[in-house]
Amino acid sequence: MLFALVCVAAWPLFRTIYFSFTDTSLTNLYGGKWVGFDNYLSFRQLSSGRILWRGTLVDPAWWNAVWNTVRFSMVSVAFETVLGLMVALVLNAQFVGRGIVRAAILIPWAIPTIVSARLWGWMLNDQFGIINDILLNLGIIDHKIAWTANVDTAMFAVLIVDIWKTTPFMALLCLAGLQMIPRDIYEAARVDGVHPVKVFFKVTLPLVRPALMVAVIFRALDALRIFDLVYVLTPNSKATKTMSIISRENLIDFDKFAYGSAQSTLLFAIIAIFVSLYIWIGKVNLSGEGER
Repeated sequence: MLFALVCVAAWPLFRTIYFSFTDTSLTNLYGGKWVGFDNYLSFRQLSSGRILWRGTLVDPAWWNAVWNTVRFSMVSVAFETVLGLMVALVLNAQFVGRGIVRAAILIPWAIPTIVSARLWGWMLNDQFGIINDILLNLGIIDHKIAWTANVDTAMFAVLIVDIWKTTPFMALLCLAGLQMIPRDIYEAARVDGVHPVKVFFKVTLPLVRPALMVAVIFRALDALRIFDLVYVLTPNSKATKTMSIISRENLIDFDKFAYGSAQSTLLFAIIAIFVSLYIWIGKVNLSGEGER
């Protein structure tokens, strides 16, 4: 197990970090020379005395990608958590056809991301997309909008598709937590005449919190490294370009392999710091020993 973990995770990570300290190119992977932190930050003083800074840490395109990724992650995870919990509460109730509804609600999550992106790309198209037709007929908009091409609406379009696709995943994790709560507690609250809203905030939410915190970690990790949905739905849009997208561009498209490796290393560092802070501040118990 440890050997497999080293092969599939530790070795690629080590190689990426190593490449980020070299001038390796895609056409010469084994001929790179050690350049230290030049791909992260370096400077050169001109004869006029002016200092020119270069590297990922002073690259506006990189920080724009960081902002896009953080903004996307915070909004999408917040909406998916709230909506997922609401859906889970409905699915946890007793009603006729509950099994069919549970299966049906997972369909968006089961569809491959590439297919979802293409599907929504057609629906959001400004020439023949059904979304513009519906909004025009309802009088919500007065002209067709290029949702995925316009820099003002591109991130909104990506968020809609991601929330539509991933909310069932959050609902599934929340539902697993809800089903761990003993039914006797709800029965006692009902007999005592406690209002359902008070039961939710005093009983349900505290007891489902451990499962909810773990679900948010899983979803946040996925959101911080989002690639496929943005790559297909809004290609080359500055408004939605994420850290994974810009790293891939430098690694493959621009033949700046070492530069892209530095950005990939920073992406890993940002995710690691976020997860560590989240677990520490949220006091998340990943061992599960205290919940028994």
